[in-house]
Amino acid sequence: MIDASIRSAVDELAALERGSATDGEARAAALLVEMFAERGLAAEIEHEQAVGDYWRTSGFAAAAAAGAGLLARRSRLAATALAGSAAAVIADDVDCGGHAFRRLLPKRTAANVLAWAGDPAATRTIVLAAHHDAARTGLLFHPGLVPAVARAAPGFYARQTTSTQTGKLLVTGPLLVAVGSALGLRRLRRFGVFWSAVTAALLADVARSPLVPGANDNLSSVAVLLALARGFAERPPAGVRVLLLSTGSEESFMEGMRGFVARHRAELDPAQTTFVALECLGSPHLAILEGEGMLRMRDYDAALRDELQAAADAAGEPVWRGLRLGAGASDALPALKAGYRAACLAAVTDLKTPANYHWPSDVPANLSWETIDAAARLVDGLVRGAAGAAQDVSAAAISSNART
Repeated sequence: MIDASIRSAVDELAALERGSATDGEARAAALLVEMFAERGLAAEIEHEQAVGDYWRTSGFAAAAAAGAGLLARRSRLAATALAGSAAAVIADDVDCGGHAFRRLLPKRTAANVLAWAGDPAATRTIVLAAHHDAARTGLLFHPGLVPAVARAAPGFYARQTTSTQTGKLLVTGPLLVAVGSALGLRRLRRFGVFWSAVTAALLADVARSPLVPGANDNLSSVAVLLALARGFAERPPAGVRVLLLSTGSEESFMEGMRGFVARHRAELDPAQTTFVALECLGSPHLAILEGEGMLRMRDYDAALRDELQAAADAAGEPVWRGLRLGAGASDALPALKAGYRAACLAAVTDLKTPANYHWPSDVPANLSWETIDAAARLVDGLVRGAAGAAQDVSAAAISSNART
């Protein structure tokens, strides 16, 4: 399903600096509309409001917690309240909460791209989601960190099925400051100040670091959408409506998808709509993830995971199971929290992490195109399997009415 034109499209998009809610993201969205049209599907851009980053909210909160710890000598109560509020801000941010503090920050415009395929009158809707914005790098994402842990503790690492829940790491410093201040535990408070200061420094480093090309994260999944677009235009799946969605501002805690869910909630019945997030599909091994959560782990819909597994089996594609995402978040999370059935199809390296994650080496030349092609065929099978099931249900209903 992946051809030279799709590889060329990824090269063209990767050449753009596509920071969340920036002009580069908007240019990528405009190109995607043209690319969908070239493959026979109408698409449009939907604009959403977005802060466009994550380091300001969590970074400012961590810095505030460090400052609170230093002021504890004057007022333990004030230090406890400030550090506790900082922890709450971070928890709200990383756990896809109400984003109360984020709402106070200046907004920019994010650009989502939405294309339609299949039967527009169908009862069931499948939303296939990728994203076209790119992340900033930083020491936090140094590719030597995970291999170092795997070498130092191979047995421990082999047993791990959940990537480090970074939300817990971000919130730990402010919580230690709050508890240490409240209980008068000086050493605990000082350690919390240190942890909070390091957290703020690491996020400041991300803020000052350059954007990466974002080929694997997540133009690899955009490539799958483009491959599916051509197939669905030439042979529309009957009995199911398909929305091909490429979000903007995913790298700023899924602000594009949050906007999409809010915009379309009235027309997308949670009982009839499923979301499948596509993530980092240019890594070597396809994986049906079991759940995600930087702070609180949430499992994806079990029946939808089974559907993905069945599609993989039918396509003859091996997939890894048992892994959960904790080091980041995907566009499946806003849909899941809104009450939709959601799942995530991803790909990983032998070390169970995405290849070249948020690092300058995330270029088209380092993509595993075989995995991307396998993902496209798997998702095509998922959609067509759902379409066949819908037609069977419709035929059974017609037959029953005829007998009546």
